[in-house]
Amino acid sequence: MEEDPTQVTLPYPAQTRQASATINDTLTNITSMSFSDKIMITITQNGKLGQWVSVPLLADNPTTSDPHFNLAQAGNEDSLLPVTRFQPRVLLGAGGNERETQAQLYASQVASLITTKDPSETRVLMLGLGLAKVDLSRETFLEILDLVTKVL
Repeated sequence: MEEDPTQVTLPYPAQTRQASATINDTLTNITSMSFSDKIMITITQNGKLGQWVSVPLLADNPTTSDPHFNLAQAGNEDSLLPVTRFQPRVLLGAGGNERETQAQLYASQVASLITTKDPSETRVLMLGLGLAKVDLSRETFLEILDLVTKVL
């Protein structure tokens, strides 16, 4: 029997990683699933998901064309801000202006973490958020992002 050249063999099941920690007295769970066309990450508290955000991770990553990209921003106070080239789009679950702002901030920063780790990444990030409350404090933000880096 002849082999079909159009058949693609993909790893099954999808690679999955999980991490958990208590942040602001609430158990926070992070899950990452890696598919051939998407990276799905969920950030949940109290076992609920309230929003889904999509972020294309385009191949025109500025860190690949400019090796001094990160060095130029190193002394800048805004160096922790996500790269502005990402355009997160809320797919489901608006929840008001504050929740939408929080979702876009997390999505942009997670996209930045992914492309910093692998500058050639071109898949789409699907971020599911289920945070118990809107909390834009720096400490909470950094704790959640630290937990996300453990599953990347």
